[in-house]
Amino acid sequence: MRRGFILFLSLFLLTTKAFGFELILPKEKKSITTSNYAFFVGKAKSSECLSINGQSVYTASNGAFAHSVKLKEGENRVVLKTAYGLVIYKFYKTTPEVQPIPTEDFEPAKAYVNKDNTPLRSTPVDTGLNRISHLFGGTHIIVNGSKGSFYRVVLGKDKIAWIAKKDVTITSESFCPADFIDMDSERYKNAIIQTITFSKKLPYTIEDGEKEIIFRVYNPELSEESVYNLNIPKPEKYTYTVNLEDGKYTFKVRKLPEDIKDITVAVDAGHGGMEKGAVGCLGDEEKTINLKIAQQVADMLLDKGFNVVMTRECDADLPLQDRIDIATKNDADIFVSIHLNSIGDIPMDIHKNKGTSVYYFNNNAKQLAEVMEKEVTNSAGTRDDEVRTASFAVIRPTNYIGVLVEAAYMTNPMDSVLYRNDKWITKAAKGITNGIVRFCK
Repeated sequence: MRRGFILFLSLFLLTTKAFGFELILPKEKKSITTSNYAFFVGKAKSSECLSINGQSVYTASNGAFAHSVKLKEGENRVVLKTAYGLVIYKFYKTTPEVQPIPTEDFEPAKAYVNKDNTPLRSTPVDTGLNRISHLFGGTHIIVNGSKGSFYRVVLGKDKIAWIAKKDVTITSESFCPADFIDMDSERYKNAIIQTITFSKKLPYTIEDGEKEIIFRVYNPELSEESVYNLNIPKPEKYTYTVNLEDGKYTFKVRKLPEDIKDITVAVDAGHGGMEKGAVGCLGDEEKTINLKIAQQVADMLLDKGFNVVMTRECDADLPLQDRIDIATKNDADIFVSIHLNSIGDIPMDIHKNKGTSVYYFNNNAKQLAEVMEKEVTNSAGTRDDEVRTASFAVIRPTNYIGVLVEAAYMTNPMDSVLYRNDKWITKAAKGITNGIVRFCK
C-alpha cells in the first residue's frame, strides 16, 4: 500500500513538473463550495498555450495568469490543459437555502445599551453602509419589535432604527422620560463645539449634509415628537467627534489645520504577521508589499514636513482596533490604509479587475479619496478603478479623515508585473504622498 502511494506521488510530481505550471489557487483538486466561480491563479511558461475548459488563458511576461470559471449547481469538471497534458479539477457547488426572516412586533419595552461604540443601524443587517450612529454604554432605548438577531428601536414619530440583540439588555423598568437640562455653543478659530445635557443617556443619529452636520438626540420616552436638532456648519476639510459624560453630549466639528507641520498622518500597512492578505499569481503576499509602500510613504511625508505615525513598521500581527487606537492616541488628522486588491466571487476580467481604487466611508474623506485616486494612477501608471464607499473598520472613525488605497490587484497578471518592481513601489508611494499633499494644500 505504501509503495503504491509513493509511486503515485512520484508520478504526480513528475507530471506537474513536466507541465511547467504552478497553481496558487485552487489548493485542492476536489472541493465543495458555495461560490459561483472557481478561481485559478498561478504561473506558467509563456510557451505552454494554457487553456481552461477550452478557453485560452492570458499569461503575463513574468508567467503570471488568473482565470475564473462559472460553476453550475452540483458537480463541475474543470480541465486545465497545456501542450504537455491536462489536469482535472472537480468542484461540487451547493447553494444554502435561505429562509425569509419575519418581523415580530411586541409591546414597547425599555432596554439599555451594554457597551460604548454600539452601532445603531438603519436596517437589520450587520454589514454595509447602514450605520447611523454609535451609541454609548448605558443609553436608554425603547424597542418594539425584532427581526432575526436585531431589535427594532423606536426613535420618534415614523423614525426607527435597528440594534443587535446581543448589544442590549431589556428591563422591566417603567418608562421615565429624561429631563432636558441645558444647551450651549462655543466657536473657536478651528472648531465649533455644541453641548446638550439630559438627565439620562439618550440615542442619537448623525447626518453629514452638504453644508452642515446635523446631530439629532431623541427622547422617545417623553413623546414621539421629542427630537433635539443641533445644526453645526462644517468647513471644507473637517473631522468631528461625539462624547458623552454625566449626561452631557459634546459634539465637536474641527477644521483640518492649514499648515502641514500641524497635520499628523497615520500610515497603515494593511495586514501583517499571520494575516497575509491576498496572495498573488506568483505567490507574493500582500502584507509584504503593503509595508514596502507604507514605509516609503512615511519617509516622503516626513520630508514634506508632516507629522507621521505608522501603525506597524515590521511584519507583525496587529488587530484592526489597535490600528485605530494608534491613530487616535496620536491625534491623527488623516488616516491612510495601504492595501492591494483581489477579486471576490465574480468573473475574472484581466482588463477590468486591475488598477487602483480608493475607498472612503464618511463624507469628510470623499475629497481626499478622489484626489488620491488621481494622484496614484498618474504616478504609478495604473488603471483608474474608481473611488468607492465601503464600511472598512479603520476608515469608519470620524475623528480623522480616513481612506483605504488598493494600489493594484494582487490577482491580476498585468498588475503583478508592476507590484513586483521596486520602482513601481516608489511610484505608488509617491502618488499616495502627492494625494495627501494636494488635499491638504
